[in-house]
Amino acid sequence: MYLPAHFEEQRAEVLHELMRRHPLGMLVTVGQEGLNANHLPFEFDPQPAPFGTLRAHVARSNPVWRDFSADLETLVVFQGAQAYISPSWYATKREHGKAVPTYNYMVVHAYGRMRAVDDPAWLRSLLERLTDRHEAGRPEPWKLADAPPDFIDRQLAAIVGIEISLTRLIGKWKVSQNQPQANREGVVEGLRHAGDENALAMARAVSQLKNP
Repeated sequence: MYLPAHFEEQRAEVLHELMRRHPLGMLVTVGQEGLNANHLPFEFDPQPAPFGTLRAHVARSNPVWRDFSADLETLVVFQGAQAYISPSWYATKREHGKAVPTYNYMVVHAYGRMRAVDDPAWLRSLLERLTDRHEAGRPEPWKLADAPPDFIDRQLAAIVGIEISLTRLIGKWKVSQNQPQANREGVVEGLRHAGDENALAMARAVSQLKNP
């Protein structure tokens, strides 16, 4: 990933939070036919420090748990807020017109060594944690125990676990750091007027930048 220094995010707590808030990661592996990408909801565990561990599950019929190179790192891409940035929001555009559109985004690339876990107890525990997390806050949270035991057993037999011991994290926060303060203020105002969830999240990120 191309990473100019002013867009690099190195704070572990910031990278971890994006991975938690946006758990659907794109798993990129190298198999017999080349590159392969799978989109999976991951559980992020900060242990062992400093990088942590990712866990997920795939269908048993998905060849990725068998067809990957154990000698190479796998990559999981987590995409955070993203938003189109109009040059019409820049103060400098009104001054001299020298402005072009761009796109802001926040992303984490997580690299690590992957292994397959074909263990029903491990999988049940993972599914319970994932379900509890995503059902939290609902009026009637669903639990694995709500379904018949034999049905859950059949579902567990149809999946295989994925565990990735992370070896490095790379964060890119392209949030208008290369713009003067007046332009940043215009970006924040424009994004707030857009009003959708991504735009508002990006507005918060830009507004949190410290003045140069």
